[in-house]
Amino acid sequence: MIIRDRVRLDARLASSQMTGFLLKKLVAPLFLPVPLCVLLLTAGLLLLWFSRRQRMGKVLVTAAAVLLLLLSNTSISEALLKPLETRYPPLLTVSSLPATPTYIVVLGGGSSPNPALPPTSQLGGVTLSRLVEAVRLHRQLPASRLIVSGGTLVNAAPEAVTMAAAAIALGVPPEDILKESRSRDTEDEARLIAPMVGAAPLLLVTSAAHMPRAMVLFRHFGMHPTAAPTDYWAARAVGAEPGEFFPRAGGLLRTESAFHEYLGAVWAMLHGRH
Repeated sequence: MIIRDRVRLDARLASSQMTGFLLKKLVAPLFLPVPLCVLLLTAGLLLLWFSRRQRMGKVLVTAAAVLLLLLSNTSISEALLKPLETRYPPLLTVSSLPATPTYIVVLGGGSSPNPALPPTSQLGGVTLSRLVEAVRLHRQLPASRLIVSGGTLVNAAPEAVTMAAAAIALGVPPEDILKESRSRDTEDEARLIAPMVGAAPLLLVTSAAHMPRAMVLFRHFGMHPTAAPTDYWAARAVGAEPGEFFPRAGGLLRTESAFHEYLGAVWAMLHGRH
């Protein structure tokens, strides 16, 4: 009887977690720059063409246009990213660390498995940037173990498998690599990696904008990470370029990255992950 109740409780918990995960993945993207602008524009056009509420339609279309202009501006997107990217300084060398890290954890950021391509070409740009930084640090710490992390949603191969193959191609010995291949998001990564590392000192490698949220989650699950941020988007040479004052696809991409992190931080706070 007790076992049966426990199974039911676990099933309910898993169902609740899956519902929350799907809600996050389906609803949160609507608040990202492009979907938000498209929603406003679509609603405005529908009102202009199929409703008598012409004034509201004009307001929504105007709001969509203004938002698109602002959020695609490089200066504005960088202003949104900088508070995230400057929270933790880059780790140029490991010689100043108080304790020698046992593990270097690198978080996945997207991949497209394709056996016809070399493993480094199967990783998205964000993931490749993170992995290269982890390999650089591993070379300074040859006794450390590299933990690559990332599961799968629709891809045939978990991201961690592709990352491990790429790490080997970059010269990391296979015996130095551990894989966490079941996670679906950053919270999953932290939860699943915690029993792998215990209380051992570790370096956490992820994008600079993603680092504040990742550090909060890894500490929440009892780990003691040292930040090793990479993949900087807002870091650039001093001085402005003429193109920064025009709408650009790169500006939208940077703004989307910032929105994603701020929304993720709010989600974590609402669920007590702080």
